[in-house]
Formats: sequence, C-alpha cells, structure tokens
Amino acid sequence: MKILQINTSVQYETSVSRHLAQILTDEIGKNQDVEIVEIDLAKGVPLLNRDVLDAFASATPEMAQETLDILNLSNKYVEEVKSAELLIIATPIYNFGVPASLKAYFDLLARAGVTFKYSKSGPIGLIENKKAYIIVASGGTKFKSKDDFASGYIEKYLNFIGITDVHFIVADQLAFDKKNQIAGAEKQIKELVH
Repeated sequence: MKILQINTSVQYETSVSRHLAQILTDEIGKNQDVEIVEIDLAKGVPLLNRDVLDAFASATPEMAQETLDILNLSNKYVEEVKSAELLIIATPIYNFGVPASLKAYFDLLARAGVTFKYSKSGPIGLIENKKAYIIVASGGTKFKSKDDFASGYIEKYLNFIGITDVHFIVADQLAFDKKNQIAGAEKQIKELVH
C-alpha cells in the first residue's frame, strides 16, 4: 500500500499529531507492505499568488523562475496524491484552524481540470478511490465544536477534490488531559486499522 503522510506541526519531538501518525503507519505496516511518502509542510509551502494561478491555466516560457518552481511543486503535490492509496494528514489545530502551511498546500493542490472540475450541478472531485485518515490534535479546542474551524474545513476540502472516505483520529483538549486523550487516540487507531 502506498501512503502519503502529510505532517503539519511546527513541533517535532513533542508533536502529538506526528507521534500518532507514526503509530498509525506502524499499525498499518504490521498487516501489509507499505511505501510511505512523507511531506513535512512545517518546512514551508509557498503561497498561491496571481502568477501561479495564471500558470495553472496556461504556463508560458516567459514565466518567472519562482512561478515555474511553484507550478512544478504543485504538479508534484498532485502526483503524490494521485499515486497514493491512503492519505494521512497529521495536523494540530492552531488558533481554531489549520496551520497556514496546510491551507497553502491545499491551495496548490486544488487545480480546476486536474483535481476537480465544474459541472452544471456544481464542482466534481477528480481524485477518487482514496481513503484519508485525519489526525487532529488540539491544546484547548474541542473537536467538532463551534470553535473548531479545522476539521470541517479539511473534510469539506477533501470531499471537494473527490476524497469522501474520510476518518478522523482525535486527541483534542490536550491542555486538560493529555495522557488520556493520547491513549484514546491510540485506541482509535487500533480500532480503525484492525
């Protein structure tokens, strides 16, 4: 199985979402051979700008090198998603939403005619037959509460590009009960995988 693992936390050794993603890939790997392609968005993702948006529609030889580099990175992101069977997105909730790097990644992945298309009945996602596990960690925000602008956004976005088999693994409100929340998320992983 080919897995695309997307990490977003700016923390490394102390990141709960990264820790849980590792446990998840280890559990999946117990039952089958896995190939993992890992992306670390915390290292930086360029922002979508007008030149890049124009390049999505029609790249030209006169494009600035910076624009071409971002277009090539976008193409790489698209190919990685298309070639994976399973996506694992490990993300904290920062200030009630997703990290800016995940939003920037999604902006470079959403390509009309490539990952979605418009129809008379609305947009249609072109990335099909994929499963996604979303690992969400938060310090104080309760999952799916009125203050959680991350989980609904991620699910809506994935559905928009065609990924509708979406499962959440949650370790929320870690500031109040970190040990039990992590244990609960680890239990969710075992139940999902087995």
